[in-house]
Amino acid sequence: MSNLTRDGLIRAELWPNSGFRLLQRNEQGRLSLTDSFLRAYLTRPELAPVNESCEAEHALHARLVEDPFFKVDAEKLARLADADARENYQILFEFRNKLTNAKSIEACYQDLFSMGDVALPELFINQMVHVIVRNILEEVTDPFQARASELLFRTQTVSNEDGAILLGDTEIIEMYATSGGMGNLGKLVIDGGLKPKQVDLDVLQAEEGDIYWDRNEKFDTVLDLTFSRPGLDALCRVLEFWVFHFLNARVFIQPVQKISDERWVWHVGLDRDSSTLLNDLYEGKDVEKERMERVLSLFRLEFEDTNLMRAEIKGRPVYLALSMSSDKKVKLKPQNLLVNLPLARKI
Repeated sequence: MSNLTRDGLIRAELWPNSGFRLLQRNEQGRLSLTDSFLRAYLTRPELAPVNESCEAEHALHARLVEDPFFKVDAEKLARLADADARENYQILFEFRNKLTNAKSIEACYQDLFSMGDVALPELFINQMVHVIVRNILEEVTDPFQARASELLFRTQTVSNEDGAILLGDTEIIEMYATSGGMGNLGKLVIDGGLKPKQVDLDVLQAEEGDIYWDRNEKFDTVLDLTFSRPGLDALCRVLEFWVFHFLNARVFIQPVQKISDERWVWHVGLDRDSSTLLNDLYEGKDVEKERMERVLSLFRLEFEDTNLMRAEIKGRPVYLALSMSSDKKVKLKPQNLLVNLPLARKI
């Protein structure tokens, strides 16, 4: 990835701990599995043995560090005295099998949802999205696009103040809330008695967006997702990149303030709440005001090549929505754009 900011200054590597550098890119630009990538999972606290671990667990861990593809049968796994360790290794082996059977990390991720068999813990899925997005952003130098990409693999907390829609990383906010006694992003950023700089939560601004790079792995900047501001435009571009990377289909996504389309034929919710909301609106059901107020943004998606669309809706726009939950959380589901677009054929 280029190490230059928009101003031509040298900047920090994007998400150095994502695992991207442990993988290899194939001729199609997708990520191929390596032993180094698998080996990194063995350093996680769920798998790294402790002093109290049994001899069999220490031996198994050492063997896997030497060869992360080492086959472990049920008998070897049963030798581990700790039940949690056995379960954690079993989950890792299931994940390893899925990765090994797929042609790339991207193919593994896509297969999970196209087959409807998503048995992996959310942690593994988010880590896959993290490294895939890092691959997609290899040449991106816009800090707003990098920050907006975090929505694809990290839950956000929303503050609605004075017409602004501010998104902060939920894990980071909760960390500050625990240590500082603050309750939510609104208190931290808007009116909590602490200025953002005191807790290192800064809203990305157009003139100072490059502050993102040196702290990108802290996940401690706030994205302004208000209509017509750079953060929302950046999210549109990221979603376009995502669709093209997986489906080889160029789409154009733009935010809209409402859906005024008598021929509305297709929609995709970018999160669970938006999916049910759009379904209810499409079917003409009454929707409570509180649910409508939780919509953060609506989007219009159009295909560059309309021949990629189903014949009966060819050329019609696809409407998207992003909402927050009742507790002001946003968990964007990027897989929805891979399995729910009206494609005429598999790409």
